[in-house]
Amino acid sequence: MSEDKKVKTSAPKVDVSAGAAATAAKDIYGDKKQQRGPRGPRRGDKRDEKRDEFEQRILEVARVTRVMAGGKRMNFRACVAIGDKKGNVGVGLGKGADVTMAVNKAVNRAKKTMINVPMYKETIPHEIYNKMGAAKIMLKPAKQGRGVISGGVTRTILELAGVKNVTTKTLGTNNKINNARCTIEALALLRKSEKKAEATAEVKAPAAPQAATVKA
Repeated sequence: MSEDKKVKTSAPKVDVSAGAAATAAKDIYGDKKQQRGPRGPRRGDKRDEKRDEFEQRILEVARVTRVMAGGKRMNFRACVAIGDKKGNVGVGLGKGADVTMAVNKAVNRAKKTMINVPMYKETIPHEIYNKMGAAKIMLKPAKQGRGVISGGVTRTILELAGVKNVTTKTLGTNNKINNARCTIEALALLRKSEKKAEATAEVKAPAAPQAATVKA
């Protein structure tokens, strides 16, 4: 045979990948992982806050300007209606540098000026006509199952108040803020008669059964 071929032996390659680094870390710090317990609620967590019981509806958002000595200053105006659909409803107006600030101010104002709407069989107790400035509103009770026959801001306010059957007509102006104020004033003027109040109380609390009389 010819001269023996020399066999070259290469040095073992060192793995410098992430796996090798992880192995070295285990040798130094150990293989145990720290098990964290369940994370408790953070301070100021929104999930812990109670939800607001009132439902909010934005009736109108407008951009308004005010002329100052150095020029014009831009602001936002928001008209918001809130209600719990159980007879309580309110409308508020707020202004701010941005829409969020204006809406928050309007909601706070609406909560301070809330009214309670008397209802009889899911409708208003009687017909009413109200005039406030150029806004005119007419509300009529409706039969059960008729629904809310209305439009615009009047419909929104009645739905937030919890009125399910009513017929309305808006006259005079299309200004949303004036119509909303006129509707709130009309609902505040509603009165429930004594007979209807007694009938509603009897439906909520049925009379106790009478004992049977035994003849001698």
